[in-house]
Amino acid sequence: MITIAGAGLAGLACAYELAQRGAQVTVYERGETPGTGSVARFAGGMLAPWCERESAEAEVITLGSRAFGWWAKVTPVHRRGTLVIAPARDRAELIRFARRTTTHRGVDGVEIGELEPALAGRFAQGLFFEQEAHLNPRRALRDLSAKVQQMGVEIRYGTPAPARVALDCTGMAAPLPGLRPVRGEMAILHCPEVEISRALRLLHPRMPLYLVPRGDGYFMIGGTMIESSSDRAITLRSLSDLLSAAFALHPGFAEASVVETGAGLRPAFPDNLPRLSEQGGTLYVNGLYRHGFLLAPAMAEAAARRLLQETSDEDHRERRTA
Repeated sequence: MITIAGAGLAGLACAYELAQRGAQVTVYERGETPGTGSVARFAGGMLAPWCERESAEAEVITLGSRAFGWWAKVTPVHRRGTLVIAPARDRAELIRFARRTTTHRGVDGVEIGELEPALAGRFAQGLFFEQEAHLNPRRALRDLSAKVQQMGVEIRYGTPAPARVALDCTGMAAPLPGLRPVRGEMAILHCPEVEISRALRLLHPRMPLYLVPRGDGYFMIGGTMIESSSDRAITLRSLSDLLSAAFALHPGFAEASVVETGAGLRPAFPDNLPRLSEQGGTLYVNGLYRHGFLLAPAMAEAAARRLLQETSDEDHRERRTA
C-alpha cells in the first residue's frame, strides 16, 4: 500500500501513475471535494511549454512535452495553440519574446483576424504557437479524481494524512528547505459578446497577462507573479491590471461580469523547477510553481518509478530536477 498526502494536482497525478503500474494507493485530503484545497484551481490550465521557455529553463519543454497526450486520456484538451500579441507601443516586447522562444511563427494583422475574428484590426503583429493547448483546471481535477477512483485508488476526503506517508504532495504545507510561495491572482469573467477560442498572451513590459477561454462565454484572466506569503484576497491593483488587460484585448470586455476572483500561493524552489526529494523516509513532489498542469505528468511518472524502484532511459534527466 502506498499512502499519499494531498489530493491536489500533484497527489492525484502521482496516484494515477502508481495505479497504472498496479500499486494499491490511498490518498488523504483535508478538503471535502476534489480541488477545493488545491492552488491548481486558480491556474490558467495552459499546456504551453514553448511559450514558457521565455522565462523558464529548457527542462520545462523537455518535461512538459508529454503533457498533451497524458491529459487527453483524462480530460478534454483543446489543442488550438497559443496566440501571443502586443500593442504597437510594446512591439519590442514581442521581438524579445520571439528571440527567447521557439516553435512559433510570426503572424500579421490579417492572420490574427483569421485565427481570432474578435481581434480583427486590433493588433498588427503576433506570434502563433500552433502546437500548444489548454484545458479547464477545475474540470481536470474533478476528472482526474474520478479516473483514479475508477482505477481502484481510495481517496479519503475530509481526512488529514497520518504522520508518516510514502509520498507528500502538500505544496506549501510541506516542510522542505528552500521552498517559497509565489502568489498568483486571477479573475473569471463572463462575456458572451466576445468569442475567443484559444489562449492569448498579451505582452506588457511590467506584467504580461494571459486570457484562457473556458467555454460558454467564460474566460479566465491571470498572470501576476508576486513574491509574497499573503493568502488574502486579490488586491485592487492586480484586479485593475487584469481587467485593463481584458479591455485592451477587446473593448467588449467592458461589459463582462466578474464572476469570481482568487489568489493562491504556488510552491517554488529557487530555480523555479519542480523536484523530487526524500526526507525522513517520505518522498516529496513539490515546486510545480506556475507550471503545474504542464509538468505534473512528468513528475508523477518519476515519483512512481522512484517509489516502485523502476528505472528508465530518462532517469538521468529526472535527477536534474530531483
